[in-house]
Amino acid sequence: MSLLASHSGHFLEAGLDEAGRGCLAGPVFAAAVILPPDFSPRFLNDSKQLTAKRREALRPEICAEAVAWAVGQASVEEIGSLNIAQASYLAMHRAVAALPVVPEHLLVDGNRFRPLVGFSHTCIIGGDGLYRSIAAASILAKTFRDEHMEALAAEYPAYGWTQNAGYPTQSHRAAILAHGPTPHHRMGFRLL
Repeated sequence: MSLLASHSGHFLEAGLDEAGRGCLAGPVFAAAVILPPDFSPRFLNDSKQLTAKRREALRPEICAEAVAWAVGQASVEEIGSLNIAQASYLAMHRAVAALPVVPEHLLVDGNRFRPLVGFSHTCIIGGDGLYRSIAAASILAKTFRDEHMEALAAEYPAYGWTQNAGYPTQSHRAAILAHGPTPHHRMGFRLL
């Protein structure tokens, strides 16, 4: 099934998605992407359905061809003070605010979103597997977050962040047990 170009019919419809919501460490990232209506590269899909190599190949194509794109994030401290859902919305709001073009409508992956003043929005459950702009946003959010976690891994190699990106794998939990949490761990989450 090929992904849909638009939900609202607006040319400047921005797809929004986040990455890192279920992680034990690191910020939550979000991306906002406005695509031209004819942009439909081969293999474009929900980032979770793609290999890391395919996501990395699609990222420069999305960045080059998009009408506009931006990435936002919310810190571990913000996740701790707000909660992960609110921090995810904050990261999405920051991504929209950073867009060099103002979107006419926001198409959000998931079932909830904190409305952004001045913007209409539609939430789509599983939207990253249905709409091109959300799929593109999922790829950017994931690849930029993975890159960030790889940079942190250079400082904290014991936690395997180059492989697990901060997600709660067995080896990540074993490293937390052995070495304790880092300043990048989300202390409000069940780490062990």
